[in-house]
Amino acid sequence: MDSTQRKMTKIAREISKFTVQMMKEDGIGTAEFDVIHFIRHNPGVTQTVMRESLKIDKGAAAKRVASLENKGYLIRKHNPEDGRSQLLYATPKAEELKNSKAQIETIFYEWLLSELPEEEKEAFCKTLDTLYWKSKRQRQAGFPDVTQKVMEHKDEGAEDGEK
Repeated sequence: MDSTQRKMTKIAREISKFTVQMMKEDGIGTAEFDVIHFIRHNPGVTQTVMRESLKIDKGAAAKRVASLENKGYLIRKHNPEDGRSQLLYATPKAEELKNSKAQIETIFYEWLLSELPEEEKEAFCKTLDTLYWKSKRQRQAGFPDVTQKVMEHKDEGAEDGEK
């Protein structure tokens, strides 16, 4: 039984909706932000590698890259190793967009916590920090413990279905 009732996921979904709403006012959609985010973390990547990593089709990738280039968020440079491809780089404007997304999220979280008493807020933030680091360590290890739990749950479901 999930005692959290997935409320962390639900809160994250609400802030995501708000952030998307605010970023659309700057002319950036979710799919475009995903491309910017990927290229910021993989400077000099080819469009093919970006497309395959984000699992988007060739036409959609080309359209997003062209749009982001026209808006000043990306630049293309000649690939010296392959005359047919170009390398993608984020511009300083893309870095500012990252900062504005983080700022929007920060404002939302500050608003969300604003009515909590200081001691309660501190205890909550300490708990969140503990949970964050536990989840990060698990991801870095390749999710072995959580994968095992999921597999056990699937096995239990199969056994229940056989009865």
